[in-house]
Amino acid sequence: MAENTLRLPQATAIPNVPKKTPQQSRFSLLSPAIIYLVLLTQIPVLFTLSYSFSNWNFLRPERTRFVGLDNYTGFVQDSDTLTIIRNTLAFATSVVLLSLIIGMILALLLNRPFFGRGLARTLLITPFLIMPTVSAVMWKNMLFSPTFGLINAFLGIFGTTTIDWINQFPMASIVMIVTWEWTPFMMLILLAGLQSLVQEHLEAAQIDGAGPLELFFYVILPHLRRYIEIGVLLELLFVLNIFGEIFVTTTGGPANSTTTLTFNIYLEAFKRWNVGRASAYGIIAVILANVITFVFLRVIRGNEQKAGT
Repeated sequence: MAENTLRLPQATAIPNVPKKTPQQSRFSLLSPAIIYLVLLTQIPVLFTLSYSFSNWNFLRPERTRFVGLDNYTGFVQDSDTLTIIRNTLAFATSVVLLSLIIGMILALLLNRPFFGRGLARTLLITPFLIMPTVSAVMWKNMLFSPTFGLINAFLGIFGTTTIDWINQFPMASIVMIVTWEWTPFMMLILLAGLQSLVQEHLEAAQIDGAGPLELFFYVILPHLRRYIEIGVLLELLFVLNIFGEIFVTTTGGPANSTTTLTFNIYLEAFKRWNVGRASAYGIIAVILANVITFVFLRVIRGNEQKAGT
């Protein structure tokens, strides 16, 4: 008999599959989100850019033609442009500074232990959760009303005359509304920074004889610098796009005293039906926001280099 032999299968050669680098792995994981972000943001920007070179008007669509840079030069030559840009910068700067100061005070208070701190924190966050139009309607009818507003009722106790806040102080009224909405945002960022501060540093400064002001300016404020920069940058970008509060309270008036660049885009597109010019104004608004962000980041990096040296 032939001897039974056990034949083992021959091993097949495994091809060398190149391993992905960590950068390639991260890109493959993030590529769907990146593609979705590009489709969602950049394609509309390209359409807006193409519309900005035309005179497309909703009322006369058959007369649409290429006009080049006429919409951009018209914005520069417009007599109201300087006022609109000044309103935009004054409004955004006032809101950011006031919310930073008030948010810093509230964050310092909430960082201390006291009875009912959780409830107080929840109540202070509430304005940020209310819709902008609802906030504007509430302030306009319940607080700023010259006939039955709570502010005039309170001031009437001291014998002051009735004040029509929105008509007499339109920009200040909108700044108050938006500051009330965005102060909780700044407060939360600063409170997170305060809670990350090591208590031993404060105790060491107090042992060395530092008072409350010295603690704030030489220990707390330097620690919060990064949090302040992040909060100011994010809030500034959002405040530049404020629309609902202006629309509900003043509709850009009286005259154009509260018309910002964002609200002017609405007026061009949906009041004058000039889509081409509104698109050009939108591109200018994007450029302005990028310039402000670039300048702000350069200032931050300059301060970091000085601090490092």
